[in-house]
Amino acid sequence: MLKEALLMPSPQPPVYLPDFEAIKKRQQATWASGDFSVVASRIVLQAEQLCEAVDLQAGWRVLDVATGSGNAAIAAARRGCRVIGTDYVPALLDAGRIRAKAEQLLVDFLEADAENLPFPTASFDAVVSIYGAMFAPDHKKAASELARVCRPGGKIGLASWTPDGFIGEMFRLFGKYLPPTAGLTPPIRWGDEAHLKSLFGGKIASMTHQRRTAIFRFESAKENVDFFREYYGPTLKTFEALPLSQQAALEQEMIALNLKYDRNGGKSGPIAIAADYLETVIVRA
Repeated sequence: MLKEALLMPSPQPPVYLPDFEAIKKRQQATWASGDFSVVASRIVLQAEQLCEAVDLQAGWRVLDVATGSGNAAIAAARRGCRVIGTDYVPALLDAGRIRAKAEQLLVDFLEADAENLPFPTASFDAVVSIYGAMFAPDHKKAASELARVCRPGGKIGLASWTPDGFIGEMFRLFGKYLPPTAGLTPPIRWGDEAHLKSLFGGKIASMTHQRRTAIFRFESAKENVDFFREYYGPTLKTFEALPLSQQAALEQEMIALNLKYDRNGGKSGPIAIAADYLETVIVRA
């Protein structure tokens, strides 16, 4: 009897599948809090660099997925492209419309889910996303949609925070205070080359990467924390969920993290936080 029991296969632990729809609703509320357009104004340069890396051509049909307030969409429109920017936060799309109108650029801003894009297959010559699609909870589905709407021979351009950089550490710090949803793949995995290769798989004709650094400049580390607490949804919501004692502890750990990545040396005075990200260009198979 004992011998038979030993030969029987061990029961496998149940596979936990996250409720992606519920997660997206919470994410939508998070990104709608604060005002991400203020944060986005600090990362305009990276959108311009991504559009140059993709080598967008005038007249191309370009889709900017999870556009926020339109950084990459507007950058593409400056290059003479016909552009649509999508996001699931209406207020951010309104901010993008104001920006495009101010520059007399033609950009269509539409509310849409990165995991269910409302466009026919092969609709665009290029699809871009800067620190956007990486936050979709179902990585495979989001990558599949980006590839689906891009024509064969077209290009997919991504800018994704790296797991081992400043933003990666910041999200791990948040997770220390508020554990992430079980079974959910961290967004910063999009900043890992092997993960992107596994996501896009057979849709890749070629894929190139360049590691770049974004610089966040503030008068002090404390000002940086205050800025992100007010305008950046994930930081705002993390602090709101904590008791005052833990808020104070998190603030001090964030200040220390800022100083760790301050290329000015972590001394008193202005800081220049170096945040690494992965710039990726995929030619669609």
